[in-house]
Amino acid sequence: MAKRNKAKPSRAKASKKTAKKTTPKQPAKRAAATSTKASKKTSASKSKGFQLASLAPTLTVNDLTQSLAWYCDVLGFVVGQRWEREGALVGAELKAGKVTVYLSQEDGKMGDRIKGQGFRLYCYTDQNIDQIANGIKSRGGTLATEPKDEWGVRAFNLEDPTGYKITISSNK
Repeated sequence: MAKRNKAKPSRAKASKKTAKKTTPKQPAKRAAATSTKASKKTSASKSKGFQLASLAPTLTVNDLTQSLAWYCDVLGFVVGQRWEREGALVGAELKAGKVTVYLSQEDGKMGDRIKGQGFRLYCYTDQNIDQIANGIKSRGGTLATEPKDEWGVRAFNLEDPTGYKITISSNK
């Protein structure tokens, strides 16, 4: 076992004592700056991790035929693909611009479920919100709120036949 020299205090202890007497706030500032730099590095490294190019939700609906008609005829989505099982329609892919939404028919296996609760789809567009809202109303749709300026965007809300809440907004 090596012998320690007890007569001399360690350099770390000596510098801490000196720092406390002469500049008590300086180490704290350095620590805060280091902490800020560390958090920036952490958030920067996180942004290089999980990155998405898009997100496509699947909505389980009570009546797939009714929902398809509403999303296509009222909102303006187009059907990409349809899925059938034993001759019955069980799902569909809907597209609007670069966005995809999937609809699937509720099969009842999980019992009676309330859908759309605690969930909202936010849709962003470069198109004129008032024209979109008027188009939806002219095709038989009902808005939950009329277009209004709020939070730096112009937006309105509506609800699909199953109860999913949708906000459509634009910066224009």
